[in-house]
Amino acid sequence: MPSAVCVPDCGSGWKCLSTARLDWRPQPMASDNKRYLLTDETGHVQESPLPGTLGGHRRNRLYGRLDCRAALQAIARGGYVRHRVFFANKATAIAAGYRPCAVCMPEEYAAWKSALAPETKKNQQKVSL
Repeated sequence: MPSAVCVPDCGSGWKCLSTARLDWRPQPMASDNKRYLLTDETGHVQESPLPGTLGGHRRNRLYGRLDCRAALQAIARGGYVRHRVFFANKATAIAAGYRPCAVCMPEEYAAWKSALAPETKKNQQKVSL
């Protein structure tokens, strides 16, 4: 077996690979042992082998999609990152006491807001009495 094999490299020329790296057995990827910090139902951070599917803001107690326009703009400004949390799913975020983002999750936000409305009306009636 030759010590190197040359293969085309996506239009940028040829790339030579060592045959020692062309082993037929599956090799564990470097990211297999990567750990992610996710917030659980109690609000505590736990290690997870899987990345979170939702991001949130610890101080504002809201959660949303990882590609949320509002979150990405806040991250670009720099103040958001240190309060960023991640959740495995929507149920975990809700159990931890977070609300949906109005920008990236408008339907969930509207449902949360309408569920909150009766409580707000009760509180306003108590104050006016």
